[in-house]
Amino acid sequence: MPLFGSDNWLYIALIGLVVGLLARLLKPGRDRMGLILTTLLGIGGALLAGYVGQHFGWYSPGEPLAYLGAVVGAILILLVVALFRRPRERRIFTSKR
Repeated sequence: MPLFGSDNWLYIALIGLVVGLLARLLKPGRDRMGLILTTLLGIGGALLAGYVGQHFGWYSPGEPLAYLGAVVGAILILLVVALFRRPRERRIFTSKR
């Protein structure tokens, strides 16, 4: 099953980056991750949405709806990660006397 309708890894990484960036923009809240994790997020979202969408017969690889599904899949992955991520402790700066 070609991802994003292509077997070219450079194309897949570029589209994965775009999908990951769109997912991070559309999901509320702050997600601290670099370009590599954002690209992997987009590729993971495409895999998730591709599997579900093709299983139910909603679309085939390379269709425009598959790209929208990839963004939705990436947002779902971000939401699941946010559920399991520990909240960062806020440090209160106090002066030591």
